Amino acid sequence: MRKRMGIAVITGAASGIGACVKARLEAQGYDIIGIDLQGETISADLSTTEGRQAAITQTLEMCEGNIDRLVLAAGLGGHIEDGQLVARVNYFGAVELLDGFKEALRKTQGRVVVISSNSAQMRTDPESDIVRCLLDGNEGQAMQYIGDSHGALTYGVSKHAVARAVRRRAAEWGQIGVTLNAIAPGMTETPMFRGAADHPVIGRSVEAIPIPKTRVATPDEIAGVIEFMLSDTAEYMQGSIIYVDGGTDAQLRPDAF
Repeated sequence: MRKRMGIAVITGAASGIGACVKARLEAQGYDIIGIDLQGETISADLSTTEGRQAAITQTLEMCEGNIDRLVLAAGLGGHIEDGQLVARVNYFGAVELLDGFKEALRKTQGRVVVISSNSAQMRTDPESDIVRCLLDGNEGQAMQYIGDSHGALTYGVSKHAVARAVRRRAAEWGQIGVTLNAIAPGMTETPMFRGAADHPVIGRSVEAIPIPKTRVATPDEIAGVIEFMLSDTAEYMQGSIIYVDGGTDAQLRPDAF
């Protein structure tokens, strides 16, 4: 019989990177609570406050208030026309659940990985009103600033803000025994990436992004790094943003790290 490892909660578990993380943690012996729009243990719309709170409540009931591993992988790509929707899912759909599960993670000295993106530093103004409102938790004001912007303009902004949200929490969470880090993948062969790559307009921008490794990643390659980040070997990592993008960020920003 497999040794039971505890409870792992994964958002975006139905496809892409989240599904690969789910498979890896299941193989280790974790009991999985998957959260997605449909097809998982908990069906929830993370673009709404009600959906996020329902996901938090149902998860805590199912795990009896104890979470050993948390991976926040749910997200929408820049090919989505509704920029507000992209920001709601990518930022608030991650950060509200992160904060909502804090006590459950503290009780187990849990490990967390949040998925950001190497797009977080591409043409993003770190002092923009949108970033400020996201980090302040002011969803309504953030949506007013976003207005009718396309998702291509809010994808990187939302991923930038979520990485900073992780960094801002790292010290306090480390002091209560919770390991908290983020991963910044580059182009990865997921349904989200394919939607952007095949888009008649957005696809041109995708093609222009350099990849020194000359190929996109597989979802399982990214999941493998996440598995390491959740392991005992990586316990001393805290507040790190790990780029796994085939060298794209290094090529675009060789002197910034």
